[in-house]
Amino acid sequence: MAVEWEQVIVDAADPVALGRWWVEALGWVVVNDAEDEFEIRPAPDRLPGLLFVAVPDRKTVKNRLHLDFRPDDQAAEVARLLALGARHADVGQGERPWVVLMDPEGNEFCVLGERRPG
Repeated sequence: MAVEWEQVIVDAADPVALGRWWVEALGWVVVNDAEDEFEIRPAPDRLPGLLFVAVPDRKTVKNRLHLDFRPDDQAAEVARLLALGARHADVGQGERPWVVLMDPEGNEFCVLGERRPG
């Protein structure tokens, strides 16, 4: 049996606003702009994507699943994301080589440092 990873579901109070924020953050494209299911992908025919779905409840605890991103320049990427509206997050990580941020609805994600050889 073959399985293809289609998307990651992100609960959102405002799927369109949050999805549009991630479009800016990642440079991805919108493939579905419905108010209750807003989907973005790296390219129209490329998977996996992120699907933002409307939920009535607000996020209250740390995510059990989060995304990690490895940019060419960690400091520049963190500054860019903060300028877009991300915020620093403290999830108990202490001093680490990655930076934990939150999107506008409080979903944590990490901006990793340079990959070490080996």
